[in-house]
Parts: sequence; C-alpha cells; structure tokens
Amino acid sequence: MLDLLAKLSKNLILAIPAAMLLGFAAGLLAPSAWMKSLIVPLTFLMVYPMMVSLKLAKVLEGGDGKAQWLAQAINFAIIPFIAYAIGRAFFPEQPYYAIGLLLAALLPTSGMTISWTGFAGGNLGAAVKMTVLGLILGSLATPFYVQWLMGATVPVDLVAVFLQIVFIVFLPMLAGHVTQSRLIARHGQKAFQSDWAPRFPPFSTLGVLGIVFVAMALKAEQLVARPGELLQLLPPLLALYAINYLLSSIVARSLLPRGDAIALVYGTVMRNLSIALALAMNAFGPAGSDAALVITLAYIIQVQSAAWYVKLTDRLFGKRVG
Repeated sequence: MLDLLAKLSKNLILAIPAAMLLGFAAGLLAPSAWMKSLIVPLTFLMVYPMMVSLKLAKVLEGGDGKAQWLAQAINFAIIPFIAYAIGRAFFPEQPYYAIGLLLAALLPTSGMTISWTGFAGGNLGAAVKMTVLGLILGSLATPFYVQWLMGATVPVDLVAVFLQIVFIVFLPMLAGHVTQSRLIARHGQKAFQSDWAPRFPPFSTLGVLGIVFVAMALKAEQLVARPGELLQLLPPLLALYAINYLLSSIVARSLLPRGDAIALVYGTVMRNLSIALALAMNAFGPAGSDAALVITLAYIIQVQSAAWYVKLTDRLFGKRVG
C-alpha cells in the first residue's frame, strides 16, 4: 500500500488527470450529490499526514532571515494582488473561479517546496522554514484577504472561513504535532526521521486524489453542458504561474546566494493546493466546486512547471558546489 501511494506521490502529473477523468465519468454515470459527505474525511486524510512530519521548531532557527523576509513579502504583499487582478480580468462574471485563483495564491508552500528545493540543490533548511511560516501566515491571512478582495462580489462569512481554516489546518497541525511528539518519545528522533516520518505524507496523496475525484464528479454535468469551461481556466492559471516564476527568479538571482535563491523560488511559486482545495470545497457551499476546479487544474501546471524549473536552476543560479 505504501509503495503504491509513494509511486502516486511521485507521479502526480499523471495521477491527478486520471482522478479528474474518473471523477468526471462517475459524475455522469451515477448520482454524485452524496459525495459531498466524503469531503470532510478526505480533507482530514489530505492534511493530517503532512502535518506529522512538519518541523515547527524550524521557525525559531536563524541564518537565512533575508530569504525568509523576501519570500513572505512576495507571498503576501504581491502574489495575492496579482491573482486578484488576473481573476477580475478573466472572470468578471464568474466570481467563484476568481476565488479559486485567489485561494491558490494565498496559501503558499507545501511539501513540494521542500522536495523540489532538494532536487535543485537548494537550501533545504530555508525551504522547511518557508513551508512552516507560509502555512501559518497563509492560514491566518486568508479569511481577511478573501473578505477584503472578494467580499463585495461574493458573500463571504469571515467567521465561517476562519473556522474552516481552524478545522482544515490548525486541528490537523495540533494532531500531527502530538503524533510526532509521541513517536519521538517512543522510538527516538533518529528512528522517527528514518522510519516513521516518511510513512505519513503518501497518505496525503490519497486525500488529494479523493478530493479531486469528488470535485470533478460534482462538476461533471455542468462541464458537459459547457465543454469549453476547462480551456477557459488554463490561461489565467498559466499567467499566474509565469508571473510568479519570473518575479521570484529575478528577486532570488539579484539578492540571494544560490541555495537560498532556489529555496525562495520554490517557497513562493509552490502553492499549498491541498489546503486551498479543501477550503474551496468546505467554505463556499455548492459554488465552491467552481473554485475547486481551478485549484485542481493548478496541480497539473504546478507539478509540471516545477519539474522543468529544476532543469533551469544551474543556468539561472550557477552550478551547485560539491
């Protein structure tokens, strides 16, 4: 089981489109309304496992302050407003698509930040810290950004969105921390890192694929009625990622050494699409499936673009030493 999940985790570029197609077929062939009851358990399955291996203590470590400040400035002072502008331009009459784009931009960093930073030979310690800070800051800021930027277009219940953030992020984070502490107490730090920590994240993939399946099943009939809808969503997503990569690469290359520069790029371009997807499906009622569809397509672009960017890192930042 773990081997299969690990393979799926490494092949999201294929697994997510497959889940989309299966969900689409299921939504056409059978009633899908009942699948809404799966969203809550799938959300927990998606978020809790990645919290078990999260190193909250990393936030307190120093040594890469400049990279951290630059990353959070890009993540919260620039990218959300670019996403909002793109959403307004492409979806003036479809506000829930715009919310999907905004949610993707408001929740930076994920396990992918650390993985891709490692593949490219960047500073893993800086990437871990960016992941933890981005997750906490994004979770706290998202309800206010959504209310501020989209509240005039879409009815936003600030308390409801914040409660969803608590349920989706902070409760699993607490449960994950308790699990991590107990495993370390029982087996030791070394055994936890080598034997236990790697077992949990692959289960997040199962939750991701389940949520994608449900989101597509719920949207299937609407997509059949409007077949060009998926194609309509690709240009704004491509624009958001292209701008993000360009901005982050320029800032990183100009201001940081190689290792921190690579961490900055992946710490600002990789979005926590799992949490964005869960929030879209849980906080905005039936119309949340529109936002979820945007985020589902973002998975494909994000994984593919991250893989290609690894091939460019030596050219952009110089070859790694050693």
